Amino acid sequence: MMNSLPKAQKAVAAWIYIGVAMLLVQVVLGGITRLTGSGLSITEWKVVDGALPPFTEQQWMMAFARYRQTPQYQLLNTDFTLHNYKFIYFWEWFHREWARLISVVFVIGFVYLLVKKYLQAAMIKPLLILFLLGALQGAIGWIMVKSGLTDDMVYVKPLKLALHFVFALVLICYAWWFALQLSVPKAQLTRNSAVHRYTWIMLAVLFFQLIYGALMAGHKAAAAAPTWPTINGSWMPQQLFSPAINLVENKITVHFIHRGLAYLLVLLTVAWTIQAHRMAAAPAAFRKTKWLPVLLILLQALLGILAVITSPSIVPNHWVMFDWLAQFHQVVGMFYLLAMVWMLYIVRRRGPEASVKTFGNS
Repeated sequence: MMNSLPKAQKAVAAWIYIGVAMLLVQVVLGGITRLTGSGLSITEWKVVDGALPPFTEQQWMMAFARYRQTPQYQLLNTDFTLHNYKFIYFWEWFHREWARLISVVFVIGFVYLLVKKYLQAAMIKPLLILFLLGALQGAIGWIMVKSGLTDDMVYVKPLKLALHFVFALVLICYAWWFALQLSVPKAQLTRNSAVHRYTWIMLAVLFFQLIYGALMAGHKAAAAAPTWPTINGSWMPQQLFSPAINLVENKITVHFIHRGLAYLLVLLTVAWTIQAHRMAAAPAAFRKTKWLPVLLILLQALLGILAVITSPSIVPNHWVMFDWLAQFHQVVGMFYLLAMVWMLYIVRRRGPEASVKTFGNS
């Protein structure tokens, strides 16, 4: 689709797509950091001089000493050696370093495209929003880390983890939408108000599902009910309402809602696919991709089930089958989200073509 674009627009689109790919990698690194219990290994936030890890033995011992003051070490990892610490330090450092690299790519790309006069005036506002969203995401990340360094916390607070995760996905979706505006010709858009509305409904359900996926991870709630299709042998477990209905703190409640939303999304996606299949005379871009949502959601559901079943095998600070499944579950979930945003972009409601905002592509 990008072959027919002007050179300037093609360059800007490629830059944004690189950014989307790097942001996806960043979320994957965040998942690895969480699964390896590495998120609290670096107790300071130094934007510039924190870019380099410790080099000397003395520097490592100083960093390790700071970590030994955290509740996570004192309550969970008291048997940690310096070797163990270096392992978890690496993943948190790499996660932060990749964020710095994204910033560098953004700034260098922006300056280059500005000098080459490839940026249209209409592109500046979306780019500023991208920058502000990125800065906000960094701030939320540090707030999340700080939540695990106080009181008797051995991990970050689940709600703050969910906030960090969802804001990351908002940033990715915004960049993805901007890239689509730059690279998808108007001729590839189609119009169907019913499918467009349906897509919005699915994205609304998916938004809450992603929040509860993050809460599942934060509470480590998979292991609270490692059975399927029932939850610990019951369709409506008693713990759901004990000690009280708590939609974000009770592990069983979080697990129950996450499963329920997953089943709902599977049904909605199957129905959406049937409706999309009935659309006549749709452009090639839609015809070739309309099967993606249902394939991804079925794979996502399968990975979720397998992750739940293998959750009893979890070993702290060791990478086991559950961790692989949980990581792939998260990755496929992100691809499903991008597929639905793509469908929202390419299937428009019926109305005047002037309502479709693009950047000069025909």
